[in-house]
Amino acid sequence: MIDNKYVEKANNLLKVIDIAIEVIKEFPPKDFNSNHIETFVNGYLEFKNRIENAEAQYKNLKSLSYVENDLFTYFQEGNGKAVNEFWIKVREHNLPFKRINKLPKILKRKKIKNRIEYDYITDVILPFKQEKIITDDQVNLLESLLKDFESKK
Repeated sequence: MIDNKYVEKANNLLKVIDIAIEVIKEFPPKDFNSNHIETFVNGYLEFKNRIENAEAQYKNLKSLSYVENDLFTYFQEGNGKAVNEFWIKVREHNLPFKRINKLPKILKRKKIKNRIEYDYITDVILPFKQEKIITDDQVNLLESLLKDFESKK
């Protein structure tokens, strides 16, 4: 039997997917062309398919968490009009998801714990610097942390 928490989370993620597709079509990032938009939309339709047509053994919260992580990556790490509109619409629909800023924890700890944090910093360092979300000193620290992490791998 499928857990009610699973059904609720799956339905919420399906709504998020629809929002993601809507905002990318309406507010495509300036560096996106029609092929990028089509690829993005197809990827999100695949997420939708994975949820709607999951085999019985994958109809659980753990499996949903993998899809959730994948579908939120762009909107957690990106910036611009599409990202901002996405989070506005998520709030308007009272969906139980929030944008998480991992950077303060990493800066405070002064260490990259794993590949996910490494990829996150790699993705956000330039846009955060350009948007003056982080200072030059923080950029230098993050670059140092990236090098330290790379040297350990």
